[in-house]
Amino acid sequence: MLFRELVLENFGSYLGRNTLNLLPDLSADSRPIILIGGMNGGGKTTIMDAMRLALYGARAQCSTRGSLSYGDFLDQCVSRHTLPTEKARVELAFQVAEDGDLRDIRIVRYWERNPKDGKDTLGILVNDWADKTLLNTWDEYIENLLPLGISNLFLFDGEQVKELAEQETPPVGVFDAIQSLLGLELAERLAADLDVLVTRKRRDLATKSQLEAIETIEAKLDLQQLESATVEREIEQIELKLETAIEREGQAFDKFILEGGKIAAQGKELELESKAIQTQIDRHRQDLCQLAAGSLPLALITPLLTQARSQAALELRHQQGTAALDLLVDRDRRLLDFLHHQSLSVETISEIQTFLTSENHSLEQAAELDPPAWLAADPEAISYLDTLLKSEIDRDRALVVKLQTQLIKLEAELDFLDRQIAEAASPEEYIRLKAQESTARELVSQLKADKITSERLNQ
Repeated sequence: MLFRELVLENFGSYLGRNTLNLLPDLSADSRPIILIGGMNGGGKTTIMDAMRLALYGARAQCSTRGSLSYGDFLDQCVSRHTLPTEKARVELAFQVAEDGDLRDIRIVRYWERNPKDGKDTLGILVNDWADKTLLNTWDEYIENLLPLGISNLFLFDGEQVKELAEQETPPVGVFDAIQSLLGLELAERLAADLDVLVTRKRRDLATKSQLEAIETIEAKLDLQQLESATVEREIEQIELKLETAIEREGQAFDKFILEGGKIAAQGKELELESKAIQTQIDRHRQDLCQLAAGSLPLALITPLLTQARSQAALELRHQQGTAALDLLVDRDRRLLDFLHHQSLSVETISEIQTFLTSENHSLEQAAELDPPAWLAADPEAISYLDTLLKSEIDRDRALVVKLQTQLIKLEAELDFLDRQIAEAASPEEYIRLKAQESTARELVSQLKADKITSERLNQ
């Protein structure tokens, strides 16, 4: 069995699709061993968990599962930055020799958050073709190929193997798995049956007092074995908690170092950005003040200005009419003087004078109907009113709306930045991170002490 490729997609700390080539160097002196190194929290354990999960599914002995159900564990494995529409996926490809032929097998498991029925979807490809028969018998197939009990001898953490090598005898699970892989169950059963037969023969030959002594010893032995099994289970639980606590300690410390510096750097950048926005806000406010000092306030009395424009136009027409009437009266007087020196009859001159008087009287009556001169506006003032009403007020009003919109947006950005600066500059954030680190360290120390105590009790 030779691993070829591992694919992680939205699994743990691996966001998106990540492909790892597991093929060793194919030179003459190469060995089919792949070493994965990295700092704490770099994702090494996640890679091992992904391989175990691909091979064994719900039976996988992953580092972060603990007492979680399989569905909860799958949900926990989905990267926290994964979009709701995307799924988590692990693929493991390996090559195996069977009946003299090489077969390329690819295991595919995928699921989404809160997986339905607490399960993943499994697919098995053999030489790039789906194999339903192998899919239905996968658990039995992989157990014969690589039993779960000895999988940690092939997929292992260096520290775990070191601890395993330092033990005088291997764990029972490893021993049983090796025997199962080598087909030694029959010999073990025969040995057990032989021990039972020998025990029965000895009982038949023993005296009553010897039987009582044997029963007492067996009762004590059973009690000690029960206590020993209980202590071993406690040690296993403590070791699991210890491993989790050590990992949490490393993560808390790394987070403290990373976020501590990040918060300080963000604080300076945010302050510079805040000053730039404040400068823009001050500039906009100055522009609004300049508009308020100009003709913009007249927009509040636009109807009155319109009435004033109409009144001024009427008064101007009245002034022009009165001036024209005065010119006509003067012209009529000079005309009559001229006619008196001509050889016209008195009756004719009288008729002409009556006609001119009648015409002037009509103009005088029309002039009297015009309104009195209240504003006494000249044509230049009326022209300015026209410009003000038709262009300047509308232009300034549109400019004010634009400046106010920008000002509201800038003030919202400034408020958001101020909150970020307050959070970044807050000493409580540093205290919280430091507290996480201290709590993790205390938990590690306590679990180490509990482990030592349990080991002493087991001895």
